[in-house]
Formats: sequence, C-alpha cells, structure tokens
Amino acid sequence: MKEKINKTNAVRLLDKAKITYELIPYEVDEHDLAAAHVAAQLGENIEQVFKTLVLHGDRNGYFVCVIPGNHEVDLKLAAKASGNKKADLIPMKELLPVTGYIRGGCSPVGMKKVFPTFIHDSCLQFEYIFISAGVRGLQIRLNPGDLIKYVGATVCPLSNENL
Repeated sequence: MKEKINKTNAVRLLDKAKITYELIPYEVDEHDLAAAHVAAQLGENIEQVFKTLVLHGDRNGYFVCVIPGNHEVDLKLAAKASGNKKADLIPMKELLPVTGYIRGGCSPVGMKKVFPTFIHDSCLQFEYIFISAGVRGLQIRLNPGDLIKYVGATVCPLSNENL
C-alpha cells in the first residue's frame, strides 16, 4: 500500500489549477539540505532539481529565483532581471515570515504573497523539472512550461556557471 502523502499548500494550488504533476518523497538529511543531496535521493539529474531562492532588491523588494541545484544565483543577473540595481539573498531568519516556507522546503508555488518570479532558462530544455512541494522531504515533478505559466515567471539567465 502506498504511503499517504499529506498535500501541501503548493500541491493544493496545482490541483486547483488542474496542473499535472507527480509528488516524489525523499529522505531528508537535516545536516545536508543541498539540492545535490535531494537529486541523489531522487536518483535524478541535478540540473533538473531546481532550488527556490528568495532575494531582496534595492528598488523592487522581494523576488524569487528558481535555478538548477548545481548553480549559484548570479546576483547581478538576478538584479538586472528583476529591475533592481543590486540584490541579495534574504537572511535565513526572514524566509519563514516572508514566504511561509522553511529552508529546504521553499516552493515557488503558494508563498504567503505573490512575488515576481524568475526561472533559469535551462528549464526549457527538460520535459520535467523538480521543485519543492513546500516541505522538506517532498518534491513536485512537473513540466517547466506549466510552472512558468502558473507563477507568471520570467525565463532568463540567472547564473553564469555550474558550481
């Protein structure tokens, strides 16, 4: 019998929007929340396991970047994409109050508020990508086009190279 997976807010929103997805649970290691660990647990290509980062720009406030797990966000590219002069990742302690999510479980779907969202252009080369379902230990496998459309994301370069 399959284990019952509790639906997260992100999952309920995708259901409501009639978006096709698959929920994939994985083992959480509290000492290793890195995307590389998640990809290894899923047995998937790290370039298809996307991480969700929240940044704050000097002009336009908070925004979200969704990038492959083996990339670092380029702050200059992110600032430019979001119409800011400069941008920085928000401090960890602000993540939960701003988004409603914790580190290792931050999803671009279903944050407390709708923030401008930017997705790394490499997502377009895949039939599906993985994003957090909004809790540690659960990923959503979905078509990147569906995600882009649902969150109203801008697709653009957000990093210069792999880690």
